[in-house]
Amino acid sequence: MKKTSTRLADGRELVYYDARDDVVRDAVDRRPLDPISTTSEIRRDPLLGDSVAIASHRQGRTYHPPADECPLCPSRDGRRSEIPDEDYDVVVFENRFPSLAGDAGRCEVVCFTSDHDASFADLTEDRAALVLEAWTDRTAELAEVPGVRQVFCFENRGAEIGVTLGHPHGQIYAYPFTTPRTALMQRSAAAHRSATGRNLFDDVVGRERAEAERVVLETGEWVAFVPYAAHWPYEVHLYPKRRVPDLRALDDAARTEFPRVYLELLRRFDRIFDAPAGVPGGPEQEGRGESPTPYIAAWHQAPFGDPERDEFALHLELFTIRRTSGKLKFLAGSESGMSVFINDVPPEAAARRLREVATK
Repeated sequence: MKKTSTRLADGRELVYYDARDDVVRDAVDRRPLDPISTTSEIRRDPLLGDSVAIASHRQGRTYHPPADECPLCPSRDGRRSEIPDEDYDVVVFENRFPSLAGDAGRCEVVCFTSDHDASFADLTEDRAALVLEAWTDRTAELAEVPGVRQVFCFENRGAEIGVTLGHPHGQIYAYPFTTPRTALMQRSAAAHRSATGRNLFDDVVGRERAEAERVVLETGEWVAFVPYAAHWPYEVHLYPKRRVPDLRALDDAARTEFPRVYLELLRRFDRIFDAPAGVPGGPEQEGRGESPTPYIAAWHQAPFGDPERDEFALHLELFTIRRTSGKLKFLAGSESGMSVFINDVPPEAAARRLREVATK
């Protein structure tokens, strides 16, 4: 992997990640951009104890532009975009409309490919491996930024999720605090260690492997399963078999195997609602011509500087808000008002369906 860092016209950092060492990246961003001005601040909720980012400048962010005006495509044919070069492998740059900025953290955009019409599932294993290297490198770089407490790499796909740019991309948030979700997992892990003397994540993975009913796929280095108490209609958790706290700690064997495993999971997600007649979710149930499965893919990494961070287990959660063809799972009264999820799809049925659509 070759890494080339440069600056955009308004001073934001942009980093090219190339598979070939002989690639030269010397294009200059010549757009007449004004300096970035953000109003991001973190406010703490005194009742819930969590943090909220207030970012009013994001109201003016780019919203569903036509394909020929996509800011994530390369700069070519006389049109200038966020990426100055006329082609690229993987690119990471500071978000022009960040939710977190300055002392409140940092937000980056990760472009997986220059192909506007592709998706992560369309990538080759080599390209997926390069994305993993970019995620890992950004985690390492941001870990050294003063005030950054946790790094979150994720992808939102689909208009149903709320994506405003169709180009295949993800994001990286560097938070100045431990996120509420992670803090809750840490408390559960500490209580489990105190009660049993064992690691909670190890026991969760061990239970799923032993019961097997909810395991979607398993390889020498990774295991993917629908969790026993899944919140979402189709939700898969992917763990390396050797527990590590973050992406930096993955060994070569896990890195080598990850692209094949992850691409297979994404391709299964694209097939779960494209079923033969008579199968729940099949085309006779409004599914013909339906858009690709919307999903969120989220890496959970241990916070930095925590004396118990080795108790945490790196894992990826992949889930969709689509519960069957033509129908979405909305976070209504119970979920949004009380944080109590109601799942219409039994985890065992979801796992079975995800096994059925395995690549033949």
